[in-house]
Amino acid sequence: MKVTVKHWHAVAQWRWDTGGTEPDRGGDDEEDVCGICRAAYEGCCPSCKMPGDDCPLIWGQCSHVFHMHCLLKWIGTPASKQQCPMDRRPWVTAER
Repeated sequence: MKVTVKHWHAVAQWRWDTGGTEPDRGGDDEEDVCGICRAAYEGCCPSCKMPGDDCPLIWGQCSHVFHMHCLLKWIGTPASKQQCPMDRRPWVTAER
């Protein structure tokens, strides 16, 4: 018996590894969202249409993680004073 595949449809799923689900960090589902827009890291920020490399994550030295576009919009406002929106320390991007 010979089989010929005429059509196939591949399906895949991906996730950002933010380090927030490790047991020693007290990770839970609530830590898997951007602290600014509250959208999941696997998704995209409100200004993007498709998740992935066009909507990357950015880590701060304070260990907080955000969608890059959300953080840039936040840092661009006068009220931010160039501080992390979670702990109000001066924002410094971590070397990853």
